[in-house]
Amino acid sequence: MSDVAPDMKPIDDKWLKEAKKRFASPFMGTNYGHIPVDPMMLSHAAISNGHTIREFYENPEQGAHWVAAAMQSYDLLPITHWYYSLPWLTEIGMEAQYMDWMPPVPKAPLIFDPSQVEELAIPSKEDLLKGATLDQLFRSNDYVKKHLPEMFSPIAIATDITGSGAQLVGVDNFIMWTLLEPELAHVLVRLYMETAAAGAGLIADRYGDAAITTGSVLGNNDIFSDDMVKEFSGKYLNEFVTKCFDNGAGPQVFYHFCGNHETDYKVLKEEIVWSPVTVVHVGYLGREVFPSDLLIQEFGGFATCMGTVDTKLMLHGTEEQVYEQAKMQLLKGRDCSSGYILGTACEVPPFTPPENIRALNRAAKDFGTYGTW
Repeated sequence: MSDVAPDMKPIDDKWLKEAKKRFASPFMGTNYGHIPVDPMMLSHAAISNGHTIREFYENPEQGAHWVAAAMQSYDLLPITHWYYSLPWLTEIGMEAQYMDWMPPVPKAPLIFDPSQVEELAIPSKEDLLKGATLDQLFRSNDYVKKHLPEMFSPIAIATDITGSGAQLVGVDNFIMWTLLEPELAHVLVRLYMETAAAGAGLIADRYGDAAITTGSVLGNNDIFSDDMVKEFSGKYLNEFVTKCFDNGAGPQVFYHFCGNHETDYKVLKEEIVWSPVTVVHVGYLGREVFPSDLLIQEFGGFATCMGTVDTKLMLHGTEEQVYEQAKMQLLKGRDCSSGYILGTACEVPPFTPPENIRALNRAAKDFGTYGTW
């Protein structure tokens, strides 16, 4: 385990206490402080601490501590984490390639011919425990548990079940298979889903619980019809979360519907599993950010709703543009009966100007302070 704690500034206990009370508000109805802000912090934390994107993904311990430091610096959440977008694929047989400017990606598809699909198998628990995904997640979580125990919250991660299964044959080929070889496309998605659910159980076994983070990324209206989203994404989300519960993970569930979900959000709403601690986040409605009033109309009462500020705007917009869009979403979403969080459409881009992240918090304080509206 790499020990970077001596090189990092300690987390301020006073800030952490306030952040915990604030973050509990959407779930407990305590209305403390202002609406919390979650820009889905990952590799920007490395940049803001003077390191690189590649260093973030190659060093789980440092990455988790950099996220913790960024959480305090920007006054965000009282928890820290480290993960990447395509876990569990190396255990199925793919080789990961680390990149300088983005998360690790598969070097090449594993499947080049339909006849090869029958050769695939779900890894055993023993193989999962020997694999790179759990090695990295355990290193990160063990480090946080030791050095930042008040910010420890283990997660079971499968950010995109459909898209990850698609990586096995290549995304373009997978999309074609959904039309020409749908049975084989289902085999790939199911293989990944079963692998990720087993991994979630092993994380829960080690730490006693694990919040489930999943979603529909490739399964969106830019790629598929509503019926296809239901067939290749929605039903697998349902089964994945159910299996995670059976394996001891949860009850917290975060659904991240990245990309354009102009009409398929209704399908996903029908398919997904709800728990007492569910957060739903939808990126876009067509080319525009998903409006928070529609979000709470559809998902309020079932789940805490996480509103969206455009990630392109975060990266390329001005501080005031970010502030105005955050204000718009807060005014539309802050009355959600089941709680509201302000977020960004996806992971905050690594090179986002710091003032744009601070603009989210400024808007949350100006228009999301409980008791002022």
